[in-house]
Amino acid sequence: MDSDLGRRSPGADVAAVTTAQIREVIERLVASGQWTDGDPDVLVVVDAGYDAPRLTHLLADLPVEILGRTRSDRMMRRPTPPRVYDPKGGRPPKHGGEFVFGQPGTWGAEHVVTVTDTRLYGKATAQAWDRLHPRLTRRAAWIEHSAELPIIEGTVIRLEVSHLPSGTKPKPVWLWWSKTGATAADVDRCWQAFLRRFDVEHTFRMMKQTLGWTAPRLRSPEAADRWTWLVIAAHTQLRLARPLVQDLRHPWEKPAPPDRLTPARVRRGFRNIHPTAASPAGAPKPSRPGPGRPPGTRNRHRATRHDVGRGLATGQPYQRPTHHKVGTKPRRIS
Repeated sequence: MDSDLGRRSPGADVAAVTTAQIREVIERLVASGQWTDGDPDVLVVVDAGYDAPRLTHLLADLPVEILGRTRSDRMMRRPTPPRVYDPKGGRPPKHGGEFVFGQPGTWGAEHVVTVTDTRLYGKATAQAWDRLHPRLTRRAAWIEHSAELPIIEGTVIRLEVSHLPSGTKPKPVWLWWSKTGATAADVDRCWQAFLRRFDVEHTFRMMKQTLGWTAPRLRSPEAADRWTWLVIAAHTQLRLARPLVQDLRHPWEKPAPPDRLTPARVRRGFRNIHPTAASPAGAPKPSRPGPGRPPGTRNRHRATRHDVGRGLATGQPYQRPTHHKVGTKPRRIS
């Protein structure tokens, strides 16, 4: 994660930035020999904020599989039906019947169904439908696509579990996998890989809430980058200090072996090893604080205002309407 850290510039396309990052990682894996011809494709798991079919189209030349969560209000299309003679003429259909996530009557028979008993989620039931694709239109991300819009087929997986670790009943999760012809083993691998993705979410939550990643109000992008690298370095130290601390767990937490301690638990005992750890910094020198700004005076150096980078789906920069601009008054019509 730390080697692939990058800040998205204002107005940048999320799918294009994500594609470039994934391509760079795959090329490094191939160059280092960690992936060779004949190995299974690399599975890339994304959340609902990413367009999984578009990522599949942009990364079609790489050995990757895209697995992404989709919203529960989506609609997919079935494969193109075989062409039959129509005496009335007209263009043959390009898409098959509708598959509406919220309407079970449109689902039809599943291609694969698996039932697994899990420790955290109880009974997990996964249903899979093969060769489903979204109907693309020339707008938003596909507005500049000059060629004919592609048909990107994949496998739709519906995952339903009995309960969460907290005991509540969750809503079903819909996944889209970029491969077709899924077997029972493929379906189980997909939904289990997606659940493992939540470990990354907990890592980011700890960085924000515990290590204060988003706490300071930094005034420049360079300062934000430096602070991000410091937070990542602190998280790395907590991971490396596992065998040096004792498990200071809360009464409601279960004991864990030293090699399974979470960074949050390591942080509780980190203060006990901090005095004995060597420091590359020199000894602090006593000094008096500066006088600061005189009481009652305002700060004359205002913070720099940066453009938020809002853009339209067409790629054009966002222009504030005239009647919304500061300093203008609506014209009075008598």
